[in-house]
Amino acid sequence: MDAKQTEFENPFGMDPDCENCDELCAARDRVVHGYGDVGAEFLVVGTAPTAAAERNGVPFTGPGGGERVQSIFGDLGFVRSEPDAAEPDVQNVFFTNLTRCRHPDRGPTDWEAETCEPFLNAEIRMINPQIIVPVGERPLRELAVEYTTRRPDSFEVDAEHATTIRGRGFELVPMREPAEMSDDEADAFRDHMRENVLSRDYRQTKGRQSR
Repeated sequence: MDAKQTEFENPFGMDPDCENCDELCAARDRVVHGYGDVGAEFLVVGTAPTAAAERNGVPFTGPGGGERVQSIFGDLGFVRSEPDAAEPDVQNVFFTNLTRCRHPDRGPTDWEAETCEPFLNAEIRMINPQIIVPVGERPLRELAVEYTTRRPDSFEVDAEHATTIRGRGFELVPMREPAEMSDDEADAFRDHMRENVLSRDYRQTKGRQSR
């Protein structure tokens, strides 16, 4: 954790009362910005907060996939708290989403994702990660189109799960939606991270100095 960081939740002080999307503002309980180590080399990006994450105010927490993600990254040494923690104790990882508000009946529209994009871009710029983990089809396509040279229609998370994609300035390691992931697929992600990411000097992607 960065020596100057004082809190994990919304550490960059992003607008907690954003009103840019009328339908989301009317439906949400709260804005859920990123959570974690601002000096992290690993950035985990989902589509939008789940109901549990909205209650906690923390991405990737609670039932509905959050506990599974916390368990996976706990096994890899990034999370020091139990998977059901509402405010996880993390190191070297930052959790966030494409969009910061939850609509109870649908996913975000393209316009809503585009409107929310500056929040994510700011986090990527300030964190400067080495590895980005897109969780699900939509984050994979959005990030891969933005940061790789491949065609947009060439990305499918089922095929890319637990692989490494070379990006511009960092690498992508896609993950299937945790609520839909089998135990074997979760194990495959852990194994790929251990054998192909954590076992080598991933810092060569940007040459970041060790903290």
